[in-house]
Amino acid sequence: MSQQIQDAYIVAASRTPIGRSHRGAFRHTRPDDLLVAAMRGALAQVPTLDPKAIEDAIIGCAMPEGPQGLNMARVAALLAGLPNSVGGITVNRFCASGLSAIQMAADRIRVGEADVMIAGGAESMSLVPMSGNTPSFNPTIFERDEHLGIAYGMGLTAEKVATQWKVSREAQDAFALASHQKALAAQAAGEFSDEITPVEVIERTPDLDTGEVRTRTRTVTLDEGPRVDTSLAGLARLKAVFAARGSVTAGNSSQTSDGAGALILASDKAVRQFGLTPLARFVSFASRGVPPEIMGIGPIEAIPAALRSAGLSLADLDWIELNEAFAAQSLAVIDSVGLDAARVNPLGGAIALGHPLGATGAIRAATIVHALRRRQLKYGMLTMCVGTGQGAAGIFERA
Repeated sequence: MSQQIQDAYIVAASRTPIGRSHRGAFRHTRPDDLLVAAMRGALAQVPTLDPKAIEDAIIGCAMPEGPQGLNMARVAALLAGLPNSVGGITVNRFCASGLSAIQMAADRIRVGEADVMIAGGAESMSLVPMSGNTPSFNPTIFERDEHLGIAYGMGLTAEKVATQWKVSREAQDAFALASHQKALAAQAAGEFSDEITPVEVIERTPDLDTGEVRTRTRTVTLDEGPRVDTSLAGLARLKAVFAARGSVTAGNSSQTSDGAGALILASDKAVRQFGLTPLARFVSFASRGVPPEIMGIGPIEAIPAALRSAGLSLADLDWIELNEAFAAQSLAVIDSVGLDAARVNPLGGAIALGHPLGATGAIRAATIVHALRRRQLKYGMLTMCVGTGQGAAGIFERA
C-alpha cells in the first residue's frame, strides 16, 4: 500500500563559531564537545519540545577516527543531556557529510518512520588531519590511471579545474578577497547571531616560576577566519602550493577549521503537538559523481538534479550557499551552471569563514534557514564538491 510523503521541517538550527585549526580557539577542544554545544544550542531554540520525542541523531564527520570516532553521534547526544532513548549514527560523505545527515533525517520523517530527528556534523581538523591519522589507500588505485585521481590531494584537483575551466589566478584572488569582505560585513552587522551558539573555552598555561597551572576561561562568539588585512596585493604575493606553476594558493583556498552544527527536524504532527515554529522545509537533495581528479566540479551535476527533484529552476533560488573549497572550483561551478553570483554566499564562504569538513553542511544549512527567515526569502540551496569526485546539493524553503 502506497504511503504519502510528508513534509520535514527544520525547527531549530545552531552552530558553533568556526575556529582556525591548530592555532585557533578550539585547537584543544574535542569535536564531540563542539557537537554537544551545537546540540544544546539547537535544543534551546525549541523549549517546548520534549527531548524524549527525538528518535535518532544523525551526525556527519569526514574523518571519523580518533577523538571523533566511536560513533560520535551517540556519545554527543548523551553528553548533551538527551535521554537514553535517543539513538545515534555517524555518517561520512566527506565534505557533504553534514548535508547528507540532514537529508537522511528528513527522509526518515518524510516516509513516516520518525517525527523528530536531530542532524548535524562535527569536525576538528586540529585533532584529526585532513586525510586522517593513518590514511591507507587501496593499492589498486595506483595500478590503473583511471583510478589514480582518488589519491590526488584536493589542491591538485583544484589546479586541474583551474586549468580545464581557464580560471585565472587574478579571478581566484578577487573571489577570495570578496569572501573575506562579505564575511567581515556580515559579522559587523550581526548576521550570524541567530545561528551561533557561543562556546566557552578553558585555557591552561603552566607557570614555570611557581609550578602552578594558570586557568583562563573565555567565550568564543565569532568565526575566527575572516581577516581585515586581506588585500589583492597580499593575496598576489602568496605562492602556489600544489603545483610548481599553479594558481591555487593558501589565500584562495578554504581554511582548515574546527566546528560543529546541529539542526532539529520535525514532522507536521510534531510541529502541532509541541507548538513549534518551523524555520524551513527540506525540499530536495541530490548527489552525483564526477571524475575524482576534478572533484571540485561536482555541484555542476548535483545542482540540476536537486532542482529537478524540487520542480524548481535556478531563477527560483533566492540564496545559494556554495561551499568555497577553492576559488577555482567555485568560479567554475558558478560559470558552468549559470548561478547568479550576487546570490552566491552573500555572507562570505569557506575561504573566509572556514571549512570544518563534515560539519560544513550543517553549519551552512543553519546559515541558510536563518537567512531565509530573516530576509523573508523563499528558496535557498546548499551545494558543495566532495572528495573522490562527488557533488551534493540540498534545497530549503522558508516555512
